[in-house]
Amino acid sequence: MPGTSPVTARTGDKIRVLIVDDSASVRQALTDIINADPDLEVMATAPDPYVAAERIRAEVPDVIFLDIELPRMDGLTFLRKIMSQRPLPVVVCSSLAEEGSDTFMQALEAGAVDVVMKPRMDAAHYLLESRMRICDAAKAAAHARLRALRRPVPVLTVEPKLKADAIIPPLSAGRMATLRAMIPQTEPIVCIGASTGGTEALRSVLESLPATCPPVLIVQHMPEKFTGTFARRLDSLCPPAVKEAEQGDAVLRGRVLIAPGNRHMLLRRTARSYVVDIVEGPHISRHRPSVDVLFRSAAHNAGANAVGVILTGMGDDGAAGMLEMRAMGSFTIAQDEDSCIVYGMPKEAVDRGAVTKVMPLDGIAAEIMKQTRVATLEKAAR
Repeated sequence: MPGTSPVTARTGDKIRVLIVDDSASVRQALTDIINADPDLEVMATAPDPYVAAERIRAEVPDVIFLDIELPRMDGLTFLRKIMSQRPLPVVVCSSLAEEGSDTFMQALEAGAVDVVMKPRMDAAHYLLESRMRICDAAKAAAHARLRALRRPVPVLTVEPKLKADAIIPPLSAGRMATLRAMIPQTEPIVCIGASTGGTEALRSVLESLPATCPPVLIVQHMPEKFTGTFARRLDSLCPPAVKEAEQGDAVLRGRVLIAPGNRHMLLRRTARSYVVDIVEGPHISRHRPSVDVLFRSAAHNAGANAVGVILTGMGDDGAAGMLEMRAMGSFTIAQDEDSCIVYGMPKEAVDRGAVTKVMPLDGIAAEIMKQTRVATLEKAAR
């Protein structure tokens, strides 16, 4: 198995990917997508885990794309062997996304960095979205912190991306100041954004919150249909009630709403309470749902009533929105570098001056409760 034999030296600066899938057409489609990105290259492909193990013995990849349904050994078993013997960044690339399937959650719990859908070739816009998601997942996985020490990865190019303006119009500084003074005091709410490594980070936070916690809204970068299974899994593990958000859901104490994959979630105030809007729209900061969209809506509608939290993830989604939240009076928290799987999104928020407090993952739930308790006491005093 992996890690028992010498390996060849790496050449070049690209992130090397091993593809493990029993379908020749899928291997070719993934190869074409990955090789078209200037930061990536396919090192090798394999039709099953036994061939993959031979490939790894010959040359250790930077990232493995792994199917779940494989001959001779299923992908989950192979993933567990990899993580127990020689941890490597693994992205599960699967078509197992039926409602009720928890296969992807098992993969994440076994050590996979991310889960993506197999590329869809039936329409141009689906292929474009597949390319973006697959390449972004490969780059994020290459930066992931695993138990084993790994070589440095190259600095990646940043491609143009849409801002939250495409969903919610921005406010001028003057209008923002006026709006901040006009927002009535309400019950506190919590908005959390996460990406690579975020599934386990979110579980850690939510398991530490009481059943009577303030309402929590979450954007976790995750494919369509996976978010429903993720929400049900968290609901079975955590004291608060967790569900995939639907249009018009009330934002209530003791309830956690997770943005559905492939749609944006916005916070909307109705008098002194809140609901969520689930909307279509383009990818913002290369994601749908986007943390920036949720955070901007929280800045505009909740202001100082909100607490913003940004967890592990690749890229900068959420940094701009968190800066707006802080400008509107929100208390903002970023996960620290040592506890992040990928210190990308929190770093961007810190660098932009958007963060009130940086702290380790295991202290974030307590800080959320502290800040929302202070807000509640201040409201009661008035």
